[in-house]
Amino acid sequence: MSTLSNIKSEIESYKTESNLTELQIVEKLKDYYFNKQVNDNLKLYKKGKKKVSDITKDLKISPRNFYAILEKKKIEHKKYNTSNKEA
Repeated sequence: MSTLSNIKSEIESYKTESNLTELQIVEKLKDYYFNKQVNDNLKLYKKGKKKVSDITKDLKISPRNFYAILEKKKIEHKKYNTSNKEA
């Protein structure tokens, strides 16, 4: 519990220094650590050591969101065109 109280006190001190609420601070931290985890997984994806399905399970996002991240960061990936299928 001492580490949790340390974190709470750090957030309180940061709150007094900035004009942000506690929830805004926590949201920024959440975004920061999510992006950090995404970047770590993208490095493994580029090397071919991790598959899309494993990454989406780890990040708890849909494959569509993952491909959107890849396009946003301009990383090459295989595109599957399902609209032109003929039976």
